[in-house]
Amino acid sequence: MRRLNRKKTLNLMKELDAFPKVPESYVETSASGGTVSLIAFTTIAFLTVMEFMVYRDTWMKYEYEVDKDFTSKLRINIDITVAMRCQYVGADVLDLAETMVASADGLIYEPVPFELTPQQKELQRMLQLIQSRLQEEHSLQDVIFKSAFKSGSTALPPREDNSLQSPDACRIHGHLYVNKVAGNFHITVGKAIPHPRGHAHLAALVSHESYNFSHRIDHLSFGELIPGIINPLDGTEKIASDHNQMFQYFITVVPTKLHTYKISAETHQFSVTERERVINHAAGSHGVSGIFMKYDISSLMVTVTEEHMPFWQFLVRLCGIIGGIFSTTGILHGFGRFVAEIIFCRFRLGSSRSTSVPLPDGHTSNHLPLITDNSTH
Repeated sequence: MRRLNRKKTLNLMKELDAFPKVPESYVETSASGGTVSLIAFTTIAFLTVMEFMVYRDTWMKYEYEVDKDFTSKLRINIDITVAMRCQYVGADVLDLAETMVASADGLIYEPVPFELTPQQKELQRMLQLIQSRLQEEHSLQDVIFKSAFKSGSTALPPREDNSLQSPDACRIHGHLYVNKVAGNFHITVGKAIPHPRGHAHLAALVSHESYNFSHRIDHLSFGELIPGIINPLDGTEKIASDHNQMFQYFITVVPTKLHTYKISAETHQFSVTERERVINHAAGSHGVSGIFMKYDISSLMVTVTEEHMPFWQFLVRLCGIIGGIFSTTGILHGFGRFVAEIIFCRFRLGSSRSTSVPLPDGHTSNHLPLITDNSTH
């Protein structure tokens, strides 16, 4: 009984076979078919490798929504070197809510030489080259997002020859927490002091000849500090052409949530517009000498997510490649054989018509003579 059930099951499965097998004695092979098959297999192998590379790759998906977080603090990460002594300059933040955040809350003033070492210059040139490429090819930002934490910090390496040069500049580095509203971070002459109508800087004891706001921005970012992320102002260096010169940076900050396969962080991207001018009250150019970074917070939040092709989609695309190539090459091969047969048939007909047979009356016949048994004797 079990054998009968097995035979019935096998017969049923044979009837359901959608791929009937043709005996090899009925299959006709040809050189053209072998050539087309070789081309098809080579194309399938090449496209399969390319499709696997696409499957291994990832891409960044951008989603936009309204930022509803207005109560949290915004962190500003700063590393700026100014070509003036630390006792002559002061840094602070004043926002639209008239809230003053002094630099003593989180910034460190470190006397350093303004001239960089050869190793530091090499890193600065590399940062400037990356910045120029980012301005031309914005898609490189996705590569930077995906490679975060792979590379180290973009900060300059420590100096190795501190004793050879006297400190003629001031490195202001650290971080500040400010309100999540538009504000103005600035570095100018004199230390900042509170004022009922805002704030002021004690600049009376500093001579104008000592003003020099040549500066280098080694790092400036907003939000969580993520090593490996290159920001728009990293590596920027400005040399003042006059003592009374103002450098302005107008910054638009966009809250960003970054989710990749390596990190998940809340940070901020920003775009910047630069402007510089010499302060000359007689010529109508008013203002205060210094470095001013006016930032504004965007109302939109960007969520950047790293995505990967699902495995089932890779299989579907792979099956489509294999089936499509087999079908296409089969159609092309059949069409080619059809055209070749038509050409060969016409050639044979033309050659048979050109053959002539002489007749007794002197005429010729283009028809082939009939072969009979008597003609063979």
